[in-house]
Amino acid sequence: MHCLILLFYLAFYVFLACLFALTMYVMLQTLDDHRPTYQDRLATPGMMIRPRGDQLELTYTMQYTETWEKYVHTLNNFLSPYNDSVQSQKNIACKPDQYFIQEDSGSLKNYPKRSCQFKRSILDECSGPLNPYYGYNIGQPCIIIKLNRVIGMLPGKDKQAPFVTCGAKKYKVGKDEWADDAEKLGVLEYYPPNGTFNLMYYPYYGKKSQVNYSQPLVAIKFVNITKNEDVNVECRINANNIPEGSERDKFAGRISFKLRINSIE
Repeated sequence: MHCLILLFYLAFYVFLACLFALTMYVMLQTLDDHRPTYQDRLATPGMMIRPRGDQLELTYTMQYTETWEKYVHTLNNFLSPYNDSVQSQKNIACKPDQYFIQEDSGSLKNYPKRSCQFKRSILDECSGPLNPYYGYNIGQPCIIIKLNRVIGMLPGKDKQAPFVTCGAKKYKVGKDEWADDAEKLGVLEYYPPNGTFNLMYYPYYGKKSQVNYSQPLVAIKFVNITKNEDVNVECRINANNIPEGSERDKFAGRISFKLRINSIE
C-alpha cells in the first residue's frame, strides 16, 4: 500500500513538473530577445548627473586637490567610452537633426543595428582634453547630464530636439516662504550648444540590438558660481514630445543637486 501511495505522488509531481516546463517553454517562444514583448510606456525618462557626489551634493575646496580629484576620476571613467578614436571605430557618422530609423524588413530582423557616434570632443570645454581637471581646480566645474535609455522613445516632433536648461531650485525657508539661489548661480555654458540632445541618437532599440549604442550627453559648466556657499541647482529636459515629470518622481525629466565650491583665498 505504501509503495502505491509513493508511486502515485511521484507520478503526480512528475506530471506537475512537466506541465510547468511546457508552460515556460510556450511562454518563452512569445518573447523577443531584442525587444520587450510587453513594455510600459515611460512618458518621461529619468535624468542623472555625473559626478553624482554623496546624496547629489558636490562639495570641494579648490586649493585641496584631494577634495575634487574623485570627481575628475569619475568623469574620466564615465567619458572613456566616448573617446573620439573609440567612437570612430565602433559607430557611424549619422546625419544630424533627424531620427535614425532602422526598421526591420518583415520577418527579416535588422540586427545588430548601427549606432551614431557621440564623440567626447562634442563636450568642448567639458570634454577633458582641453581641461584635464574639468574646471574643478579653478572653481568652474563641469557637470555631465544624461537621460535614461527608453526603447523606442522619440523625444521630439517637427524636428525640434529636446534640450536641457538649468537654473536655481526653489526651496522652502518658512511655512509659506520660498527662496532660490539665482543670484549665486552665475553664468552657465552648455555643451553641445544650447544643451541639445540631437535627434539622430533616437530611437534606442535596446542593449542587444545596439550593442555599441552611446547615449548622448550634455555638459554644463558653471563659469562664476558664488564660492563658499551652498547653491541649489535644478536641471530639466525641455521637449515638445515629453511631458513634464510628476512631483512624485524627482528624477523624471529633471535632476536637482547641491553644489558648494569652497575657496581659502
